Amino acid sequence: MANHPIEGLMNSTMESLKEMVDVNTIVGDPVETPDGLVIIPISKVSLGFASGGSEFGREKNISEKEAENTNSKMPFGGGSGAGVSVQPVAFIVAGNGKMKLLPVDQGTNIVNSILELLPKVSSSFKDKSKNNQNIDSEKN
Repeated sequence: MANHPIEGLMNSTMESLKEMVDVNTIVGDPVETPDGLVIIPISKVSLGFASGGSEFGREKNISEKEAENTNSKMPFGGGSGAGVSVQPVAFIVAGNGKMKLLPVDQGTNIVNSILELLPKVSSSFKDKSKNNQNIDSEKN
């Protein structure tokens, strides 16, 4: 059985989408700054795809058996479409022995803020603990 016209329509649309969206669309090309930092953009890609078609009826005076014998195909009409949205989400900044994720929308990323705060709090507790040990050893 030959391919249905809708298959060709869908294949061409999907091939076009593959050409537009690849892994480099999501994780962008790294950019090196003059001071040695490397910045890598991270994006969110959303896409929608729709395809449809219809075969129109045969003439009433031709029976189905006659149509098969004459190898006539029913007329086909169809269409497809797609939409792509690319939205920057964050930037990875690497350099000077550190790596940091900088979200584009600072207000909604509480988890990242907490993770950045943990090392500061941890070092503060360590310093406090050392001071208490020094005070105890001086008393004895």
